[in-house]
Amino acid sequence: MPCLPLNLVLAFCMVLSAGIPAHAVTLLFADLTNGQEVPPTHPSTTTGGFRPMSFGTATFALNDARTAMTFSSTIFNIDFTGRQTPDTNDNLTVAHIHAGPNVTRTTNGPVAWGFFGTPFNDNNPNDVVVKPFSTGVGGTISGKWDAPEGNNTTLTAQVSNILGGRSYINFHTSQFAGGEVRGNISLAPEPTTFLLVSMGIVGLLVLRGLTQRRRMGGER
Repeated sequence: MPCLPLNLVLAFCMVLSAGIPAHAVTLLFADLTNGQEVPPTHPSTTTGGFRPMSFGTATFALNDARTAMTFSSTIFNIDFTGRQTPDTNDNLTVAHIHAGPNVTRTTNGPVAWGFFGTPFNDNNPNDVVVKPFSTGVGGTISGKWDAPEGNNTTLTAQVSNILGGRSYINFHTSQFAGGEVRGNISLAPEPTTFLLVSMGIVGLLVLRGLTQRRRMGGER
């Protein structure tokens, strides 16, 4: 009796192996744009000339005990070193996570945790890694908000705001001291949603393989 195609078997095994992670985490994300700033920003050079709009993404993982949240953010068209462009308006000055009970997508809030510039709160321990682009303008920055850290607050005190959509990540520049590019922090889609969709696709492929086997058997 002929076997199912190897690619179907491998796909099925991959879905089964996904399973439930050994250490559950809550995943969050943010898409950063100039338009999310309050008020929206319109980047320009020091002489009023054209400067590309800045943008980026950020991902977050809050551990199951809710005692630490790691993040990684990639930002484009903001100068991470002060030497990526000759102009100074796009120089990165500070970067924070803002959070509070009254924060909305159209409302500013206080700094809850700073990870670049002042205030700097990723200090117990310092987990920040800054990687400017080797070519182009921008870079990647990552770090971890540990339980003891915070700007006159703690992660524990802000977890409900973070999970409730009342927080955002903000990158500030020389031109925009109040923030040039910002993204609201939101819950990522449930991993089980992706798993169920994947299982459905694999199921259809397996069913198609079985049907083809029956047809081949009937032709003999």
